[in-house]
Amino acid sequence: MRGRRGIRVGTAAAGCALLLAACGRGGPAPAADDTGPTPVRAAQAPATLPVPRGDGSEVPDDFNGDGHRDLVLDDLVKAQSHADDAGIGIVYGSARGLVPGARQLLTPAEFAAPTDGQTPAVFEVEATCDLDGDGFTDLVVTTDPPYDGQGRPPVPLQLLFGSPAGPAARAVPLNVPDKARFGNDWPERPVCGDFDGDGAEDLVLHASAGHLSYLRGPFTRKGAPRKAGAPVLSPGEVPTGPAADVNRDGYDDLVVRASAGPGAAALVLGGPAGPTRTGAALPAGTDVALGAFGRGKALDAAVGDADGTALRFDLPTPRRGSLDVPGTRLDAADFDGDGLTELVVTDDSGVRVLPVRGTGPTTRGAVTVAPAAEGTTRVLTAGDFDGDGRADLVVRTYQGDTKDTVEVHRGAAEGLVTTEPALTFSTSYFLTP
Repeated sequence: MRGRRGIRVGTAAAGCALLLAACGRGGPAPAADDTGPTPVRAAQAPATLPVPRGDGSEVPDDFNGDGHRDLVLDDLVKAQSHADDAGIGIVYGSARGLVPGARQLLTPAEFAAPTDGQTPAVFEVEATCDLDGDGFTDLVVTTDPPYDGQGRPPVPLQLLFGSPAGPAARAVPLNVPDKARFGNDWPERPVCGDFDGDGAEDLVLHASAGHLSYLRGPFTRKGAPRKAGAPVLSPGEVPTGPAADVNRDGYDDLVVRASAGPGAAALVLGGPAGPTRTGAALPAGTDVALGAFGRGKALDAAVGDADGTALRFDLPTPRRGSLDVPGTRLDAADFDGDGLTELVVTDDSGVRVLPVRGTGPTTRGAVTVAPAAEGTTRVLTAGDFDGDGRADLVVRTYQGDTKDTVEVHRGAAEGLVTTEPALTFSTSYFLTP
């Protein structure tokens, strides 16, 4: 899943008997080579539980609307190396946090909308938000529709709508009116946000040549926006989420990068006409995270690259700061519940959670998250999965295509996050019926 960077400002609880090996440290999966069978056999995965039914909520990433945050997963491990992508996995939440037994696999064959009779081979989540305002989070999914390279390419994005049983119906193609497009680039890189302040979630998409497509919500179940006008001018072409109301004026704002790779970025401010105003220019870097890193009235930005992390406090007219920490991958969330945002820095040396002091993020007292499994570790997301008011950190460690471990480290009032995971499981569970 692309995007998912920066701040993200039920049913009865399931016990450990239901979680099976997922309670506490489950340990890494048994070793397997890249051509062997899936490393987690049916006996090692929790039995599949019914998806809890909800009646709608305002909790982020709550696809079944039961008031508990869920976890969406892309790039699931495969039974054999180079096998087809299994699809999208959802692990549903409870009052105690995620329950790996309550899981749902969204396969392209069952859930993707075919194009000209062809089922997509690519089926990956790009963004999540409640697009139709019914209290159930929806998924914006990218696909690979057929295209002969001539003229304007088709829209690759599809919408999967949540329901009391989670996503239950086939996706519908996103309708991007021709008048909202610019040039012949693929309309992609969706960012959700209420950019015009009307209470409905909108979508911003990449267009081309310094333009963005702006689609006003709410969206119909046929994938059409309430309104879409001409493309809006932008200081860059790559919208980056998640959106946030940076200057506290009631309109969501977003970061727009000049290009898909490392480079300059700028804040684009929302307003009654949508995201049409350019705010502060941000320094060049490889990743950007927004959060309350200081004690100003507005949010702040951290811009990381291999040489260090630049800080811009109190946007959109910021004062400058810096951090002598490479930040090739950044995330941010409030892990200790104090109202300020901690910065998560991931590089080749691992994952570190940096506390916030009076002058911003600091390496003093940083917490290193060291998964038990060997391999490459990345942050999947940060959010409050157990409802205690503190964000939890979800990391994934993988080795090739057939072996991985997902760990949930809970936020803590003391120490920021637990160094021992509260939950350990593998995305290979989705290969088990």
